[in-house]
Amino acid sequence: MTDAPLFRDPAAPVAARVRDLLGRMTLNEKVGQVNQRMYGWDAYERTATGHRLTEAFRAEVAAYDGMGALYGLQRADAWSGVTAESGIGAAEGARVSDAVQRHVVERTRLGIPVLLVEEMPHGLQALDGTLLPVNLAVGATWNPELYEEAAALAAAQLRSRGGHVALVSALDLVRDPRWGRAEECFGEDPYLAARFTEALVRGVQGPPGERIGRDRAAVVLKHFAGQGAAVGGRNSAATELGLRELREIHLEAAEAGVRAGAAGVMAAYNEFDGLPCAANRDLLTGILRETWGFTGLVMADGLALDRLVRLAGGPVAAGAMALAAGTDLSLWDGCFPRLAEAVEGGLVDEAVLDAAVGRVLTLKFRLGLFERPYTGDRPPAAGPERLSERIARESVTLLAHDRVTLPLTGGARIAVLGPNADSVPQQIGDYTAPQRPGTGASVLDGLRAAAPAGTEIVYARGCGLVGGDRSALPEAVALTAGADVAVVVLGGSSARAAETHFDANGAAVVTGDPGGMTCGEGVDLADLSLPEGQSALLDAVAATGTPVVVVLVQGRPHALPDLAGRVGAVLSAWYPGPWGGRAVADVLFGVAEPVGRLPVSVPRSAAQLPVFYNGKDHGYRGYVDQPATARHAFGHGLTYSSVEYGVPRLSRSAVGVAEFAGEGQAVTAPAEGGGGYGRGLGGGPQRNDGPGAGGVPRPVHGPVVCSVEVRNTGERPVRETVQLYVRRVLGGSSWPRVRELRGFERVALAPGERAEVSFTVDEGVLASVSRSGRRVVEPGEFVIEAGPSSDRAQGVPLTVRASPPEAVPGAEAPGSSRRSP
Repeated sequence: MTDAPLFRDPAAPVAARVRDLLGRMTLNEKVGQVNQRMYGWDAYERTATGHRLTEAFRAEVAAYDGMGALYGLQRADAWSGVTAESGIGAAEGARVSDAVQRHVVERTRLGIPVLLVEEMPHGLQALDGTLLPVNLAVGATWNPELYEEAAALAAAQLRSRGGHVALVSALDLVRDPRWGRAEECFGEDPYLAARFTEALVRGVQGPPGERIGRDRAAVVLKHFAGQGAAVGGRNSAATELGLRELREIHLEAAEAGVRAGAAGVMAAYNEFDGLPCAANRDLLTGILRETWGFTGLVMADGLALDRLVRLAGGPVAAGAMALAAGTDLSLWDGCFPRLAEAVEGGLVDEAVLDAAVGRVLTLKFRLGLFERPYTGDRPPAAGPERLSERIARESVTLLAHDRVTLPLTGGARIAVLGPNADSVPQQIGDYTAPQRPGTGASVLDGLRAAAPAGTEIVYARGCGLVGGDRSALPEAVALTAGADVAVVVLGGSSARAAETHFDANGAAVVTGDPGGMTCGEGVDLADLSLPEGQSALLDAVAATGTPVVVVLVQGRPHALPDLAGRVGAVLSAWYPGPWGGRAVADVLFGVAEPVGRLPVSVPRSAAQLPVFYNGKDHGYRGYVDQPATARHAFGHGLTYSSVEYGVPRLSRSAVGVAEFAGEGQAVTAPAEGGGGYGRGLGGGPQRNDGPGAGGVPRPVHGPVVCSVEVRNTGERPVRETVQLYVRRVLGGSSWPRVRELRGFERVALAPGERAEVSFTVDEGVLASVSRSGRRVVEPGEFVIEAGPSSDRAQGVPLTVRASPPEAVPGAEAPGSSRRSP
């Protein structure tokens, strides 16, 4: 009897176990570990008594004497063709996963476990997986702690069914709302996206460390990098990003995720500087690994490596190109399976392959798969239904209000109209599995359930989701004329149907009549206006004189006309998930206060794009035929009460640049604490809890603190989101942006209550990307702004001098909100 090999020793360091295992592997086995070329739903088939593994799966394992990863074993949707009848439910998930794992472990020479990879864009994309509102709705909450809690429960659900790796969209930004994947973004702003990305990593993976717990999963962040900047908002189109734009806007959330410990990132389809991301060494190795110190794995997006054939001349050369650039794991392509030919032909050194294999193996060791490859009889994890509904409730954003129409009152006759009023599928977004009958509540369902006694709810669809058919308008107008108020539910849909056509990578192919999809992957719009029929319904209903409330169920910000004087209120519910109808009803009836804030700017028309708030102003004065400003600005959101802001105050009006990280030196990432959020270099959120937060010694003068008083002047409670912005008005080595979000704090105020909210103005707030690519604090004149939105913030000047200023007595200490009646 011989001793067990070192890689089987759980007490040995992971790096030593990886080296030992690599030394025992053949070239073919190594190639197998970096491949993920099989669709998981092809690995099993349903039988009269359950499920069994297919011959195709067995052949795939035999081809490489192992399997690196298997994507989508439990995925169910119209593209995969997996239905409730043919797929794997929650009760069966662990058993089928263990069957796959057992075959790989017990039928291969080295018994290396397989990574089971699943989509978790807004909850687990599997039968019985609990859906969350889409990321754009999550961003509207401005509540990363809530999202972290929901992400943890979703990860536990994935692990209880045998999955190991969660693929989650987090890094893309809505720089052009015509893009169909806008719903997968946390918003248009890099700072806001970074805070949610950190929360995602913490929630899914748990505390940073070598091991990932049994109720946690490894997270792969999508998509790296710049995919949200595709020209014209067209999916997978070219990008025209410069290095500065990439660093200032599109890398911040990724860097935050890396610093939080993300296990992996997915290389995006787009190119940067002429090279697709999966083959871009400057991006994947230079920035990601050498500059940021990332040690996790890089996964290619679906079939992205096959697109490199046009550049490299053939699949073998394409695989070598991607591997040399820093891609570690394939997804369905035909290039990485031929890496043995690339090594033997001298196109890439075997040591480069070893490094990629080592990163895949490291993740398997971190997950504990060599010690516990099987899930066993663990009970299914409880789904985050309660948190899903809470996110939906906190995401509802009141865009306009006459302060009369809402909240709705009992005893009224309410006409509920519109194509999105009574459809759960149209409020749950893209990347969703079929829902069991009875799951969720539409807006109509929610209103009926929440209506006080004596309230009458009447309903008519009024129009189709798309098209200009007006045949149903008379019924809707008649119901409205006899009602006290009309709730018109409009917007879009990402609902995939069995008849939807798909690209090879799963993106929808919609041409001509979009049918049931007006948003989602592959569904980009040139015109952001509401469809003709919806606009006609709104016009006809508003013309009756009955008070109108517009609710937008949408995966992107649609361009809105000027509705002032025509409707009483406008709310965006985004895609609020299965239980979003209850959340919307609670806000409409005033059971819950509207607390959402815009994570994106709402355009007036597609013709004025781009309209994001943090652009650069070179003296441009706008268009002749319409304003260049947004209809509703980033950060905007009204309440049923009224809140007044005082003029912000600084504890010091001048500071020396050397008081931060030192002139010309890179900024240190901040440490975590408690309180509100301030900007960091992509590390944990900067909290306002005292002189030690920030990772660098504080100056003898004390930190610069920005304080602003907010007061609830209305008769209802509010939860206000106080936002901190910075404007650089003089100095610096590059042209500044108009303004940039640098922090936010949410504070609850009873009627008449006031609070003083404070932010530490540290290096994270003032730093900008220098020409060298580092974030540094440069001398200059700044304006520090605080307020309820990007267009209503008030500012106070701050001078950053090249030499330290004189001490200013009476400097305030940073702290959390102080309230007084």
